Amino acid sequence: MRRLQSFTPASAFALRFASVTVLGFLTACASSSGGQQAQGQGQLPSGAHYKVGEPYQINGAWFYPKEDYSYDETGIASWYGDAFHEGTTANGEIFNKNELTAAHKTLPLPTLARVTNLDNGRSIVVRINDRGPFSGARIIDVSQRAAQLLGFEGKGTAKVRVQVLADESKAIADAMRHYGGAAPAALASAETAPAPQSAALAAVETKTLEPVQTTPAVHQQLLQTKPVAQYVQLPVAAAGKIYVQGGAFTVLDNATKLQQELSKFGPVSVSDIQINGTMFHRVRVGPVASVDEADKLLSRIKRSGILNARTVVQ
Repeated sequence: MRRLQSFTPASAFALRFASVTVLGFLTACASSSGGQQAQGQGQLPSGAHYKVGEPYQINGAWFYPKEDYSYDETGIASWYGDAFHEGTTANGEIFNKNELTAAHKTLPLPTLARVTNLDNGRSIVVRINDRGPFSGARIIDVSQRAAQLLGFEGKGTAKVRVQVLADESKAIADAMRHYGGAAPAALASAETAPAPQSAALAAVETKTLEPVQTTPAVHQQLLQTKPVAQYVQLPVAAAGKIYVQGGAFTVLDNATKLQQELSKFGPVSVSDIQINGTMFHRVRVGPVASVDEADKLLSRIKRSGILNARTVVQ
């Protein structure tokens, strides 16, 4: 953990499928044409391992790590570099500021996720391998190289969308659970690509591969393959607005009570969203004009006792 110090074996078929899926995904990315590539190192230290982790508390707020392959959130990203370069991450890897990695408070380590800068449309894939960030209104910390590719190294922060790549993340998790050790690193080869014709992410063609026999050679190939994080330029949608979300409730009365409590901080809205068949009522203060203003508002709301408030972009 950077900011603060504080097997079940898969079936043989599942492992074979996981190995082939990961290798197929990485090979497909690596064989893409038409862009410059910045290669990173592909080896993980022997101590690297798959980790979800137990609930933990930082500055009075509780965080509950879990596998969430449907994760798709917007918020503020920041970046980290020299101060943590070559330090050990929460799952035993060695942080390299020049690789496409990131820190997240609750997602499994490692997880592959697409991070899109909502201000300029730049989008990359990172490997989440650490816990954080625990300061300010941030949902993810990316490496310095990732910030460069996303175009916010100089600015320091950006409004982003973070989406877990479910199939690839599951395949890596299955392989690491089985072997109890290292899996391939989603390090950086970054490619420039023409903007897709629509605002949706460019589709990636996938094929179902026949299971192959698990052998030491296949295992070694899986561990040595250098995954590729693909940088694509997406059309820029309307600028997202920044809010501080106090909570989300399945019971409307609870949302209404929090709305009244938060009204002293500014305009408060209650909006509904359905997730996996369940309706949630989200209570948000804002919008606010800037990341700095969001940081200050979030700090005030947390001091009032709402410790799990967070910043979102919509």
